[in-house]
Amino acid sequence: STAAGASVRIVLSKPPRRAPQENNMLLKVGDKAPAFSLPDADMETVDLATYHGKSHVVIFFYAKDGTPCCTKEATDFSDHEEDFHKEACVLFGISRDECLKHAEFRDKEGIGTELLSDIDGAVCKQYGVWQPKEVDGHRKYGIARSTFIIDKSGVIRHALYNVNYKGHALDVLRLVKELNS
Repeated sequence: STAAGASVRIVLSKPPRRAPQENNMLLKVGDKAPAFSLPDADMETVDLATYHGKSHVVIFFYAKDGTPCCTKEATDFSDHEEDFHKEACVLFGISRDECLKHAEFRDKEGIGTELLSDIDGAVCKQYGVWQPKEVDGHRKYGIARSTFIIDKSGVIRHALYNVNYKGHALDVLRLVKELNS
């Protein structure tokens, strides 16, 4: 019993709702590269499995077409594409931009490297590059600039997360050459 005028307040507590957790599993050297099929800037499907047994593959993930750092990274890889081809290696840039935006970016900047569109972010999540960032005190998700070198058998030989774009294409080329030596 309660005293006159006093009220009893019953609080039922529920566990706090949590946002769905993103797959933050980072890939490691020796892991099998996650398979994917994505459209390129011309809306042609590129399937990673096509290169199995034929070529090494370099995949670089970048945040957005047309931003200064991403433009520099994509043009640097493109400028050295012939050197990668001499090493039996193909290059792909992946962002969440749509195909038409990729085409405009490619044409404006003269990029020869194939740019693939991962609009729903599924491949970004498979490769562990869709990561939280602190922006103005808020947690937001975005692509962490990352590069993967996959050998001809489909195994990840280098998983480079949160890279600096400066000189990165040449560093990656050196690593690819080491695969062949």
